[in-house]
Amino acid sequence: MKTLIIAPHPDDETLGVGGTILKRIHQKKKVGIVIVTSLDKKTNKKKYLESKSQLTKVLNLYKIRNVFELNYLPSQITYKDLNKLIKDFSKIFMKFKPNELFIPHYSDAHTDHQIIFKAISSTTKTFRYPFIKKILSYETISETGFGLKEKNKHTFVPDYFIDISKFFDKKINIVKKYKSEIKFHPFPRSIKSIKSQAILRGALSNYKFAEAFQTLKILED
Repeated sequence: MKTLIIAPHPDDETLGVGGTILKRIHQKKKVGIVIVTSLDKKTNKKKYLESKSQLTKVLNLYKIRNVFELNYLPSQITYKDLNKLIKDFSKIFMKFKPNELFIPHYSDAHTDHQIIFKAISSTTKTFRYPFIKKILSYETISETGFGLKEKNKHTFVPDYFIDISKFFDKKINIVKKYKSEIKFHPFPRSIKSIKSQAILRGALSNYKFAEAFQTLKILED
């Protein structure tokens, strides 16, 4: 099985799927990550280098070599980029041929997440990408549940839980590498918030710590 995670920004992959990434690697599954955005080197070289350094440390801890960086500018993705995103994702999917896909939730507050979800919807048609058997949306703390859409049918409703109890401590260690993104509680991207979320999802599924997902597609041969 090949697992591919779509991360709109560096840290989304770890916040939403970090424990599962570690579990899949432990299970000797091939794992890839798509990092859609990157800071602009010309605008702020110091922040750019800091972000790249953090991401490199994270990827080294995961020991992931299948990394696809698309280098869109964060918070500047618009629907005008949709066709290009579709082409970019299509090329990656055809090259990596993932069986399991983790993607951001369509109701996330950040428009980058929303547009990326829309692009992925057009690049996961079963007759074009028959190797994709499972698509799950993950929750990104500080984005999922923070949009006004959450008051209607677009709410994230977890129905798929993965036990990450054996990998939670390492997930937290990896999260800490994103020093510029992690702050103190009650800021959502805090160690306390991340742990609380894992405990809550674990309580819903009878695990000590869990990551929760919403099923979008499952195909069984």
